Amino acid sequence: MSKSELEVSIAHKIASGIYGWDSARKSAESTRMNNVMTRGSIMDLSKLSEPLKVEQIEFRIQSINKAGNATILAYKDARCDMQRLDEVCTPLNWMREHSRDNQNCTVSIFDATTNRWVGKEDTGTASNAEAQKGLASDSFKRACFNWGIGRELYDYPLIQIWLKGDGGFKQGDKLSEWALENGKAKSTWNLKLKEWLWYSEFTNGKITYLSAVSPIGKKYENRFNWGTKKQGENNGN
Repeated sequence: MSKSELEVSIAHKIASGIYGWDSARKSAESTRMNNVMTRGSIMDLSKLSEPLKVEQIEFRIQSINKAGNATILAYKDARCDMQRLDEVCTPLNWMREHSRDNQNCTVSIFDATTNRWVGKEDTGTASNAEAQKGLASDSFKRACFNWGIGRELYDYPLIQIWLKGDGGFKQGDKLSEWALENGKAKSTWNLKLKEWLWYSEFTNGKITYLSAVSPIGKKYENRFNWGTKKQGENNGN
């Protein structure tokens, strides 16, 4: 509540006939302080930079070489950022603003100690599909990186996996995960990356272990391992 808003609140209370000047001022001040406490007292902004759970991370094929070796990219989407902001700040204590035709995004969080909004801004890049929507989403995600959300993704290892098959995919093939077409390697429908299960561990906010398994019927096959798994602990995400 700004100074002008406080004055209006006092005037309304006096006009109601219930409050005199002094009691109206005290009541309005109490309301303002309650609003400030509600907005900021429960926030611990350090929680913004806590590692995201591996279930919140998306994985996609970035490239496949002609030998069938795939590079997989780990990334977050905008819904993940919004969820973390809602959890830490509550929905009323953060906001996003776009400028320069969605190229830039500013994510602001209310600071109860100064009764002001504090913003951090970054620039995004357009996607191949739905350029403006992709640009807005990317600039938002990058602004959230500035607040620490998902920053541990920069420390993720290089994820490279040998895909099944020899590139000679034919119709009815239920094994080959990649194929060579016109000299270019691409994934086939047999590569069900969204069904893979990923597991991660962190120490002091740094990733120390990452693994993935893919389903084979009712069993799972190991596909990727990096780092050293902690023994006798359940510290994964």
